[in-house]
Amino acid sequence: MSQYNIVISSNESTVVAEYVAEYNCSNAYQSEAQLEHDFIKRLQSQGYEYAGITNEATMIANLRKQLELLNNFAFSDTEWEGFFKKCIAGSNEGIVEKTRKMQTDHVQILKRDDGSSKNIYLIDKKNIHNNRLQVINQYVESEGAHDTRYDVTILVNGLPLVHTELKRRGVAIREAFNQIKRYQRDSFWAASGLFEYVQIFIISNGTHTKYYSNTTRSSHIKETGEGERKKSKKTSNSFEFTSYWADGNNKAIADLVDFTKTFLAKHTLLNVLTKYCVFTSEDLLLVMRPYQIAATERILSRIEISSNYKKTGTIDAGGYIWHTTGSGKTLTSFKTAQIASALPYIDKVLFVVDRKDLDYQTMKEYDRFQKGAANSNTSTRILKKQLEDSTAHIIITTIQKLDVFVSKNKGHDVFKKHIVIIFDECHRSQFGDMHLKIVKSFKNYHLFGFTGTPIFAANAVSGGNPLLKTTPQAFGDKLHTYTIVDAINDGNVLPFRIDYINTMKMKVGISDKNVSAIDKEKALADPKRIREVVNYILEHFDQKTKRNSFYSLKGQRVAGFNSILAVSSITAAKKYYAELKKQLADRNRKLNIATIFSYSANEADPEDVFSDEDFDTESLDKSSRDFLDSAIADYNDDFNVTFDTSSEKFQNYYKDLSLRMKKREVDLLIVVNMFLTGFDATTLNTLWVDKNLKQHGLIQAFSRTNRILNSVKTYGNIVCFRDLQENTDEAIALFGDRDAGSVVLLKTYDAYYNGFDENGKHQPGYVELIEELRTRFPLGEAIIGEQNQKDFISLFGAILRLKNILTAFDDFSGNEILSNRDYQDYQSVYIDLYQEFSKDKNADKEKINDDIVFEIELIRQVEINIDYILMLVAKFHESNCEDKSILVSIDKAVNSSIQLRSKKELIEHFIDSINVSSKVDEEWRKFVHKQKENDLDAIISEEKLKQEETRKFIDNSFRDGTLKTTGTDLDKIMPPVSRFGGGNRAAKKQGVTDKLMRFFEKYFGLV
Repeated sequence: MSQYNIVISSNESTVVAEYVAEYNCSNAYQSEAQLEHDFIKRLQSQGYEYAGITNEATMIANLRKQLELLNNFAFSDTEWEGFFKKCIAGSNEGIVEKTRKMQTDHVQILKRDDGSSKNIYLIDKKNIHNNRLQVINQYVESEGAHDTRYDVTILVNGLPLVHTELKRRGVAIREAFNQIKRYQRDSFWAASGLFEYVQIFIISNGTHTKYYSNTTRSSHIKETGEGERKKSKKTSNSFEFTSYWADGNNKAIADLVDFTKTFLAKHTLLNVLTKYCVFTSEDLLLVMRPYQIAATERILSRIEISSNYKKTGTIDAGGYIWHTTGSGKTLTSFKTAQIASALPYIDKVLFVVDRKDLDYQTMKEYDRFQKGAANSNTSTRILKKQLEDSTAHIIITTIQKLDVFVSKNKGHDVFKKHIVIIFDECHRSQFGDMHLKIVKSFKNYHLFGFTGTPIFAANAVSGGNPLLKTTPQAFGDKLHTYTIVDAINDGNVLPFRIDYINTMKMKVGISDKNVSAIDKEKALADPKRIREVVNYILEHFDQKTKRNSFYSLKGQRVAGFNSILAVSSITAAKKYYAELKKQLADRNRKLNIATIFSYSANEADPEDVFSDEDFDTESLDKSSRDFLDSAIADYNDDFNVTFDTSSEKFQNYYKDLSLRMKKREVDLLIVVNMFLTGFDATTLNTLWVDKNLKQHGLIQAFSRTNRILNSVKTYGNIVCFRDLQENTDEAIALFGDRDAGSVVLLKTYDAYYNGFDENGKHQPGYVELIEELRTRFPLGEAIIGEQNQKDFISLFGAILRLKNILTAFDDFSGNEILSNRDYQDYQSVYIDLYQEFSKDKNADKEKINDDIVFEIELIRQVEINIDYILMLVAKFHESNCEDKSILVSIDKAVNSSIQLRSKKELIEHFIDSINVSSKVDEEWRKFVHKQKENDLDAIISEEKLKQEETRKFIDNSFRDGTLKTTGTDLDKIMPPVSRFGGGNRAAKKQGVTDKLMRFFEKYFGLV
């Protein structure tokens, strides 16, 4: 490979420590073309070469030249042709395969003309400045679904790895995001598919600039009914997962000029592409966020400097990272461990968790980032083997196992090795004897702590070692901070909405403070009170967990979210479980309820940290263990599994339960301490609290609910059955800042309903928006003119967003203003416009879409389902098929639902077919089955498809919730090529795909 001789080397930070914006406000209008021109000029001034490439032929010729320069090698024409076809533009490769190539297989093997082999680098990850950067614009792709012209693309060694889509100032950047989505659907896959190599997308309107990876969290958001119609695999499709770049103080760098100077500085961009991307085992590309990169680099810098200055084995060799819960600490620690373990002078990296149940969670996460990258251990014996194994570079363990190892292996060789020890959630358990034992035994270490809630003098405990009270005492300097306020401002976690439900009335004349803690706990555990709390939970369960809202989770249509009930003791857990089961049976209602707890020596620990709850069930008293066994037996019946409280089976129960929580199969989980730290489930939105929480423990527990999932989930719901208001305010002030409350907590019902003023600007409330809707767009009158249509879309979208928040407030019920029918009618108009604006008839039509945003995910969540329609049909049937007003209701309901519009014809035919003697439910099942068979037979015969293979393909599609149009599945059902000639194969396949897609949409959810 070509090498520069290094004269001087500097470890320049990828994230600038502090950035002062350069951009000066100008009043002059700036067109999109001008914005693009200025952007390219700035890139050229930063050392990018401008290349006038606008078509594929010149792109491929340039790629050959750039790879020859990088590899210091000249291809012969036949070598290049073979290498290009096999290693760059493979016909069966999509975005995932090409991403894997850039991230993990960037050295490809060339078969030379003389039969020998040669390594060809696509990118140089070791010496990043050997890579050449070029910028191109207005590239034309004419082989896609229709002609497209891309804005600005950055080529690295000739491959398009970064693509930027620009909009003029004033247009929402979400439109640039939507445009890229269209390109991924319509054209990135076209011709040789080189644009499927793009790793990072940048979207900007000049004022706001964001970036995201090519597979942005798609697995969470695969939208039901949106089949993958092209050979491209579906990728980024959730705007919620785009990120701002920032400086080391977490100040967003939003303007395009400033973003270009920082993120697109050559060393930063190349570092991000080569070092700070993680391609997971789930085929997702995660691009690390600026605060994660800053933290990683500050740890690496501390390792290097303290090693050079012979400071290892002291507190000066380490430090701590304060990154709030939910901000992706595990990814940061993984990347830190990965890079540190590759340093030539580091022997091992130990990643230490402080609770036994987190061991499994962390290993799962690390395995997701890179299969086999880390080694976990189920016993101290295995840990000892790994510490002695020179090939085990990264080891995950618990502090308990490490403590046992240190006690039993005095003078072991590993204590002299150069070791990096990273503690996750470095809290109480590390502040005791274990911490001292570990640091006394290892001689040549760097000690780092990651925490979302550091311990300062203000929240330190009274007992224990006075020299190990706070996080700085135990770990040294604070290396980087990213608080809950930063995370909410950046949209990386959600704010909380808190209800305080008073469940204990005090006797007259007794103030709360005067009641002894014992009497209070006794009162709190009173069966009458527990009955009331359970009644409240069940009355409000659907509302809080949004059970009437639908979204798609990994291809499956799901109703609402799930929840955790945190209680104060095992005794309370038993009472709550029994009462929930009883009231559910009384109401004849089915919810999947589970519970998990184990023995803990300090169950009633008054401190703010959860006591170490491991998998010890042996030490439980007999009644608690018997109870837990019976609760697990209920779980076994629900899910057809066989767990119990014996040691290994209980650990497997924990793993199975954690998986089912993430899949939203468990509706409500009752816990004492387990699952309140370190457990991430994006589908969890509600925490019911009947437990005293404060400071660290409070933020940890609340943070189970605030992971981002989609636009339906806008906050974490906390329902407190104890007065935790003071504790909440204190915790947020301590771990955010003094003004944190306004950012971390949602506003009041009145603010959303009637409007509020903020930063000198009035934010209209629900009442004002509905008033404007009725005045400007009365029902029954057509909305004439494009601008009026856009105004309606914008207004109704704002109403949908507000209604999504308001439905969680008890007060909203009965105050919706619009009747259900009026709401459906407005929604029908909204969907009509959505379908009209989304038509891809020609490129000009698409342009209309540039400055409007449709809240389709929020429409989908309030979907009317087929059961509701059948209930109306049954009513019609009861009226002896005479009440025509019911038919109008059915028509309105179907029109207001995106899901049901594709089934409209089916529903109408069914209504025509019923008579007075029909049994609606039974007839509907028969009718759907018969129609489905007839429709499928017709498609098979018209398209001459293979009978058995097609039926199997369709059955699998209904089972998986998506019709796969990529890969070879579709080819297997097609007739032999000779029947219609090779030239028409693609058109024929597309025709079959479209028919099957319409068939799938018509019957999905019904069979």
